[in-house]
Amino acid sequence: MSARPVLHVLTGCTASGKTELALRWAETHGAEIVSCDSLLFYRGMDIGTAKPTRAERARVRHHLIDICGVRERMDVVRYVELARAAVADIAARGRAVLVTGGSGFYLKAFFAPVADAVAVPDEIRQRVREMDPAAALGELRRLNPDGLGDLDIANPRRVTRALERCLASGRGLRVLREEFARQPAPFADHAVRLVRIARPPDEMRHRIESRVATMLADGLVDEVRRLLGEGLRDNPSAASAIGYREVVAMLQGEGAEAELPAAIVRNTRALVKKQETWFRTQLPEHRVVPAAEATAATLFA
Repeated sequence: MSARPVLHVLTGCTASGKTELALRWAETHGAEIVSCDSLLFYRGMDIGTAKPTRAERARVRHHLIDICGVRERMDVVRYVELARAAVADIAARGRAVLVTGGSGFYLKAFFAPVADAVAVPDEIRQRVREMDPAAALGELRRLNPDGLGDLDIANPRRVTRALERCLASGRGLRVLREEFARQPAPFADHAVRLVRIARPPDEMRHRIESRVATMLADGLVDEVRRLLGEGLRDNPSAASAIGYREVVAMLQGEGAEAELPAAIVRNTRALVKKQETWFRTQLPEHRVVPAAEATAATLFA
């Protein structure tokens, strides 16, 4: 029996230095990069995402960057389809695959099931969308007389998604969870090697401050103005991204431009703390490499 193809996955917190390390490793090992960063999908969201530059993408071929307009929604089901196609394309040309990014839900797709097989018709989505949150929760409870398990009922979005799936499938949450647990991971047919790079807190703080200063100097405010004209507000996930939401608030008169650097730094540091917790608790066992020791030759050794 032939060995499973290998996926190399490099992750780490925002501003930890994944981009340059990924480029060096890919150049050294004849690899192409598949992004699992939830904001790099969007065309025009360049400065605030620290998207790899044209020069960097000329060094190594990248996949799943600039694949959506800013109004479009991306979800994990679509991402898995696109990622599997990209991986197959890269492998067919005899190249190695390096997945890189720090967006937890998309990253998890390489290790575990992340979406059930329930197809929700548009009419059900519309009906649920028009329901009052309290009514939606009441309907969900009616459909699940044995309880809602650990569903976060304080999160309207999760209540909405749970109700949509119950209505579309005709099954309760307990059964849906059992079916979900039996699903194979999307990349179960691959051997996945995961490395996370890490930096000391003081170093991360300095890198975040420098990164935010560079983004603002490079024209982040003008980028957000342009994106608002292209429909950024129609995509809540993109509009609420750190760096963008602070600028949007400022442009709406909620704070002065001079306050932007501190606000973005503060929120980025909070994000990094959440990422660190998520990596520790949600990822499978993996190798953690101090950034100062990470080299292209030894990263996945």
